[in-house]
Amino acid sequence: MKEKIISVGIDIGTSTTQLVFSRLTIENTATAFSIPKISIVEKEVIYKSRIYFTPLKSETEIDGELVREMIESEYVKAGIKSKDVDTGAVIITGETARKVNASLVLEKLSGLAGDFVVATAGPDLESIIAGKGAGADLLSKAKRGVVVNLDIGGGTTNISVFKDGEIIDTTCLDLGGRLIKIHPDSMKVEYISKKIKKLAENMGVQIEVGEAITVDKINGITNRMSEIIEEVLGVKKATEDLNLILTTKDLKRNYDIQYISFSGGVADCIYGEYSDENNLIYGDIGVFLGKSINKLGLPNKFIIYEPTETIRATVVGAGSHTTDISGSTITFTNDIFPLKNIPILKLSSEDELLGYEELSKAIKEKISWFGLQNEKQQVALALKGVKSISFRELELLAQTIIGGMEEILSMDVPLVVIVEHDIAKALGQTIQRYLEYKKDIVCIDAVNVGNGDFIDIGKPLANGRVVPIVIKTLAFGY
Repeated sequence: MKEKIISVGIDIGTSTTQLVFSRLTIENTATAFSIPKISIVEKEVIYKSRIYFTPLKSETEIDGELVREMIESEYVKAGIKSKDVDTGAVIITGETARKVNASLVLEKLSGLAGDFVVATAGPDLESIIAGKGAGADLLSKAKRGVVVNLDIGGGTTNISVFKDGEIIDTTCLDLGGRLIKIHPDSMKVEYISKKIKKLAENMGVQIEVGEAITVDKINGITNRMSEIIEEVLGVKKATEDLNLILTTKDLKRNYDIQYISFSGGVADCIYGEYSDENNLIYGDIGVFLGKSINKLGLPNKFIIYEPTETIRATVVGAGSHTTDISGSTITFTNDIFPLKNIPILKLSSEDELLGYEELSKAIKEKISWFGLQNEKQQVALALKGVKSISFRELELLAQTIIGGMEEILSMDVPLVVIVEHDIAKALGQTIQRYLEYKKDIVCIDAVNVGNGDFIDIGKPLANGRVVPIVIKTLAFGY
């Protein structure tokens, strides 16, 4: 039986804030003899808000009250009341996620609907979310190749690399359309980020707030910014300027890229046509940057794919809650439930073919995708696992997980491991033994999740044999 629900997606980015209401059709896709599995079978966007500039009290603080007022006004315009919204996501991204009061803003907004996914996305997680929003994962699966999505917003360029539908690499650059703000009439610089000021100095260009800037200087700076995109994609040799602009680690570049796509606010300036008279229409360098990227000749190197969503790629609508039940062979050490809104790190099929030492390193590296500015974030590790596993392999897998999840183990949160195959009880008990029973552990099986999902785990049922699961999936590409 199908059911229609209303979902809202709210994205508070570096330069813009927006929301989208969607009508999702959900259906139990399991057989009559299986545990219910609720999936999204259809998605219709029913309302897109105007795109607001994200209000800030200062360079380090978001104006949470004004954000809430903006969002509430869009509920009114859409003719939707908060009680009508069944599910949704509030995601703070880009430079905004680094603001000191980001978590407080999330709290202010989380009451606008039912059970939200509420998250602050660090640069790598945002890359994954934006890449999925642009459909890069689906394209890579359909073409059975490597697709790179560059989500170029106001303050950052989030880059995600997908192969055969799975995320294999991410990075983030401090490149964006609002890193220099310019008064359209006086041509005076109103703001310049520290990194772009340094980049300009490396070119021999001096730029100061309060002083006028010429079009030639702007073009010179945005041309250099676009060349750094060539460097990160491997078209040109990497320079020290790339190291300056990197927010996180660099791309590995050990794969052959076939397709690239652009999303984010600057993508509209890449795909669209702007006359020279409209170069400063937004009071920033976004149009200049889009034009500079257009001149690169990237179509000679890659197939350029234009996604259906550009500026709205990060959250085009939030997802359904897939209700599930864990397998009956699970491990948990204490009644620490419910656990809510834990982001999923799903190992790829290629990861699971690695040797145990390499796999441990891969887990460590991917845990960094979920890091926030100056703080750690709880993450649940998900893997397929092996159907018939020997005792020695089980011990090695437990040691690998402990080594890879070292950062999470240092936090005052339980270790959460999710496996598809029926090995959670033995795996959890082995991890427990190696940790000398000093850490809370939740190890569950018979659950299928993906990167970009969030999980809630409820209190145990059936005398502790199973736990109820809610998987919150951001609804992309429907």
